[in-house]
Amino acid sequence: MDILKQLIGRLHPLIVHLPIGFIILGLLLQAYDRKGKVHKEVIGLIYLWAGYTAVFACLSGYLQYLGEGYAFDSVKSHLWSGVVTAFFCFLMWFRLRGISAIEVLGKIPVVAFSVLIFILVSFTGHQGGAITHGEDYLVEPLPNSIKSVLGYDVFKEKEIVLTEDTWENAVFYTDVVQPIINNSCVSCHNPKKAKGDLLLNTQEGILTSGENGPVVVANHPDDSDFFARMKLPKESDDHMPPKDKKQPSKDEIKLVGIWIENGLSFDKTIGELGLDKSLFTSFFPKAIETDYPHAEIAAALTDSIHKVKANGLHVEPISGATNFLKVSALNLPSFDDAYFESLMPIRQQIAVLDLGGTQITDTIFQNLSALPNLTILKLDHTTLTGEQIGLLKSLAHLRTLNLSHTNFKKENLKKLEQFQHLKKIYLFNPITGKTGTETIGKGNTVVEYGNYELPPIAADSIVY
Repeated sequence: MDILKQLIGRLHPLIVHLPIGFIILGLLLQAYDRKGKVHKEVIGLIYLWAGYTAVFACLSGYLQYLGEGYAFDSVKSHLWSGVVTAFFCFLMWFRLRGISAIEVLGKIPVVAFSVLIFILVSFTGHQGGAITHGEDYLVEPLPNSIKSVLGYDVFKEKEIVLTEDTWENAVFYTDVVQPIINNSCVSCHNPKKAKGDLLLNTQEGILTSGENGPVVVANHPDDSDFFARMKLPKESDDHMPPKDKKQPSKDEIKLVGIWIENGLSFDKTIGELGLDKSLFTSFFPKAIETDYPHAEIAAALTDSIHKVKANGLHVEPISGATNFLKVSALNLPSFDDAYFESLMPIRQQIAVLDLGGTQITDTIFQNLSALPNLTILKLDHTTLTGEQIGLLKSLAHLRTLNLSHTNFKKENLKKLEQFQHLKKIYLFNPITGKTGTETIGKGNTVVEYGNYELPPIAADSIVY
């Protein structure tokens, strides 16, 4: 019998949708039949079914309350509004059938019953949703600005701000752990929504609250329910935060464990705790690599861009955040040294230039040295030997140079060693005897030779 009670109780989330469906169907048919009034008997029968299923839903909900350990205060509004909804479904059936035993019903307009039943089913459903998902489940997806206007507490995300110079002076809890807990946990564990009787918005709450006792044990992260649940797979029912909430990263979960392991300190700095720098480097500001110099430049004249395009070159902005341009001769394989003059009106704006697969010669290097903001230069699949490549040394922003599949001579590689700002050189195929990568100059420039060969494996000799 106990098993049957528990089973019926757990079917409540399914059963409760039956009366809702019947009520909505009844209301829609009433709206459809408001003039002809030819379906009154059918509509009345629908409300009778709604009443029976609503009673069954109330009983299953009550069994779920008994079996799942809900506090009565948390379910009473939902339970009693469900009972009232069932009662009014039966009254609606009496009203539509015109049963004279209840004369007073005949004096109440049917539309009044309809409005009241709609309000009741909406309120009852909302109460059920609040029990399952929390009181603010409807407003939770809204922007914080709208939540504030509606009077709801807003838990704004806190950023972990650490730098190469200041990380050791940061207070471990305040500057690292608290933002993690705030961003992933506090929305469900605060004074207005304390799931599991757990409060994570204060130091006292973290140390003492929880329906089964404190969720953290100083120096023992694996014995701390708070940390153990964070480490569980997201698919687990016991994983926290719930999988539909913002999840902390692996680095953040690790730091929570380290905080517990180091005694739950609320005031010590990272340096005082002696923690390793590698734990925090992922939170340092990332250097932004771009395909153009970090400088403002005036926009190229529209007429100048049109003239370059008229010659068959492709010109496009690198991004909407800058006036630097990318120019490509991909669709103009006949491009040669004489064409270069057409680029001079936009020479200040050119940051990326692709002349791969064209007819240029080594004399092009003198023209290229006139592009002060050139950052990426592609000269692959040409006949260049690199004799005059030293002229590009004056380009302070040149970072990437592609010389693959050219006639580049090995001895000219020494000229590239003097390029202090050059980061990457691609030299696939032209220099025989070179494979893999090497660094040149002061070790700041990586030369990629390619020509990799995979080692043979036993399966290669199998004949099928």
